[in-house]
Amino acid sequence: MSYDLAVWEGDRPPSDQAAGDAFGLLYERHIESDVQEPPSDRIRAFVSALLDRYPDISEQDGEDSPWSTSPLLTEAVGPLIYFPMVWSRCEEVSAWAAQLAADHGLVCYDPQLERLRP
Repeated sequence: MSYDLAVWEGDRPPSDQAAGDAFGLLYERHIESDVQEPPSDRIRAFVSALLDRYPDISEQDGEDSPWSTSPLLTEAVGPLIYFPMVWSRCEEVSAWAAQLAADHGLVCYDPQLERLRP
């Protein structure tokens, strides 16, 4: 079981409902699209910062990585990354990742809780 976060470029929506709507549109436009555009520079920088603290899954330290997929950058498309983490570490890692997104000037939305973070 995994826990997912969505992070994207743009203005912070005024409410959790607006964020959910924005995420739905971004998901349709970028994740469900047949055209896979490369991640934007800001999303790449965010993913790089995630991986500086918690490297991608590898054979050597797969048990230590909080990510549920590898390479993590493959979850990023254009201005959006929708990425999974292992359930057992979701509180710690999602709180840190949400703050990191804010530090990068990005929007963070938690689809499980249907709310903006932090």
